[in-house]
Parts: sequence; C-alpha cells; structure tokens
Amino acid sequence: MNDIIIKLLWTLLGLFIVLNWGMLMGATMRKIVARVAHRRGIPFYQPWLDLTKLYANRSSISHGVMFYLGPVFRLGGGVGIFLFLPLIYGSEYFSNFSWAGDLVLILYFQFFGMLGMALGAGEGGHPNSVIGITRGLSQFTTVELPLTLAVISIALQYNTLSIHEIVAAQQGGFQNWTVVTNPLATVAAMLSLLGIFRHAPFNLVIAPNEAPIGPPTEYHSSFLGVLRTNGAILHVVEAALFMNLFFGGATNWAEFILKTFLIYFWSVFVGVVFPRFRIEQAVTWFLKIPLVIGILAVIIFI
Repeated sequence: MNDIIIKLLWTLLGLFIVLNWGMLMGATMRKIVARVAHRRGIPFYQPWLDLTKLYANRSSISHGVMFYLGPVFRLGGGVGIFLFLPLIYGSEYFSNFSWAGDLVLILYFQFFGMLGMALGAGEGGHPNSVIGITRGLSQFTTVELPLTLAVISIALQYNTLSIHEIVAAQQGGFQNWTVVTNPLATVAAMLSLLGIFRHAPFNLVIAPNEAPIGPPTEYHSSFLGVLRTNGAILHVVEAALFMNLFFGGATNWAEFILKTFLIYFWSVFVGVVFPRFRIEQAVTWFLKIPLVIGILAVIIFI
C-alpha cells in the first residue's frame, strides 16, 4: 500500500513538471511566432496569469450533465496518456504506470478526449460549436490514419506494443533510434504530428478569427481553464510519445526537455511558413502523401 502511495506522489510530481513545462513551452512558441512577425509577443509568465484568471471566474450557464463532463473528458484524455507514458527511461520514479498500458491504450486516450469534448460542447446546441466539432473530428480522424499505420509499422518492427520495450530497443546510440531504423514510419508520424498539434496550415478548427471554432464557443471561465490545463499537458505528453517511439526516449530531464521542445518546434516551424488550409484541403492532404508513406512503412515489415 505504501509503495502505491509513493508511486502516486511521484506521478503527481511528474504531472506538475509536465504542466508547467507545457505552459512555458507554449509561451516560448508564441514568442517565436511573434518575433517572426516582427512583434514582441506575450511575456513568458502570461499562461500562468491566464490560467489563474480563468479558474477564478465562475459561470451560472449550464446545458446539462454532459456539458460539465466535456472538459473533464478532455482533461482525462491528456492525463490518461501521461499516466501510461514513461517520461524518463530507466527511472524508478518517472516511469509512471507504463508497465500497465501499451500503444493501443494510448491511441484510445487520444480520441477519448476529443469525443468527450464533442459531446459536451454539442449539448450546448450552439450551431457554431457544432460546426467547429465537425471540423475538428473530421480532421483528427484523417490525422489518425497515418499515425496508426506508423504505430503498426514499429509494432511489427519491434514485435511489441509496449512503449517501454520500444524505448529499450532504441538504447545504445542514435543509430538505434526508430528515425534511423524505420524512416518511413517516422516521416508518416511526423507529418501526422502537424495535424495533432494543430498549428498552421492545420489550425482552422482553433483559429482565433474563426467564429465556429468548437468548444471555446461554449466554454469559458473555469471550464476554459480546464481546457487550457489539458492543452499544456497534452502538448508535452504527445511530444513525449513521439520522442519515445521515434527518437530514443529520454534518460534524464534535460534530454526530455530538449527533445520535446524540438518535436513541438517542428509543428511551429511549419506553421509560420505555410498559410492555413481549409478543412477539406487538410483532410485531403492527410489522405495523400502521409497515408501512402504509412502504408509503405507497414508493407516493409509484413
């Protein structure tokens, strides 16, 4: 019993670190984008101020039980990925509960939050919210196709679905990383990552100048605070997932921070170079080159 309590405390510490790193990384990326546009950008502490303000606000608006559960489901998806993802390879304290889950569970949690959020925002009945949800689910469904094929490819390559075992197989130098041993799966996954992080050109569903952007149309105050909290956590754990699958994992926090920053920066770099796609363009794009590369990655290891 004591061992479980200690494990939970270390896991909560890891979640605290991931949350704060996610907010700092998000502020840094917004600062980079602003400098590219010859602006100063926000101060680095702005995400903490925003989150404090949102949690301090209260709302009397409600559309039913599912309206309340929507942000909880969304946060549950991000935290669920975190719980079953090893942060630091070989660490007794920051391996979380990775021994109890595998890649199938991780992929399930990725969609779990999206579907819960769609049900919650949809209960509000606002037409703009429904349009935003439809756009988001349409794009995310096509994003999942090349990502799932990349996961199948590395599962065939390493003959396991355990993230811990996949990271273990990549130890011994960068020449053992999946990016070197299975470049097709890595390319398919990194292209799908652009849609997962939803920077330009795949950010129509959350574009600030769009009226029908989904959940933010309905949610505000502490509801939006929960969504912002999940956003900070989710960006880090999704970058950590790709780090573990394709870039050898991390054996210390410095390596974790550097790799997750560079993986996240990949989507930001593309975002400041390319203009925004319409939703039908984004869906079509993921069903072309990324999907074909993902199929080839699977065929090689069959």
